[in-house]
Amino acid sequence: MAAKKMAIIASKGALDMAYPPLILASTAASLGWDVQVFFTFYGLQLLRRDLSGIEISPLANPAMPMPMPMPVIVSVLPGMQAMATSMMKAKLKKKGVASLTELRTLCLEADVKLIACQMTVDLFEFDKRDFIDGIEFAGAASFLAYAGDTDVCLFV
Repeated sequence: MAAKKMAIIASKGALDMAYPPLILASTAASLGWDVQVFFTFYGLQLLRRDLSGIEISPLANPAMPMPMPMPVIVSVLPGMQAMATSMMKAKLKKKGVASLTELRTLCLEADVKLIACQMTVDLFEFDKRDFIDGIEFAGAASFLAYAGDTDVCLFV
């Protein structure tokens, strides 16, 4: 019996949106699935060597649990994004959730194919040297050739 196949499109680069594609990919790979993740637009940030710019914003994120009720206007105050990011990272660490760096490494070690969208790299004039080793650069057509023949295809 052939292994199940999963395709994931990661298009967001915020901290809260960085975890789902990496957790799903590493979990599926650990179950023996063949997995590819296509990182496009802001999702490309997740493949960069430097992840320090990956943050979470409480603004326009109404489902984000806060330790106390807070009016929306407070979300736009200077320093709120840094505070929310710090709080989220502390909670992830306290609960034993792997870091983004650890999850990327798990994915690569489990043979998850991480693909950077070449068109987006060109669009934003990124330097390929700014990305981690072990990834591929390809266009949407290459990814779709794989995604069209999968058991599970997700856009996260």
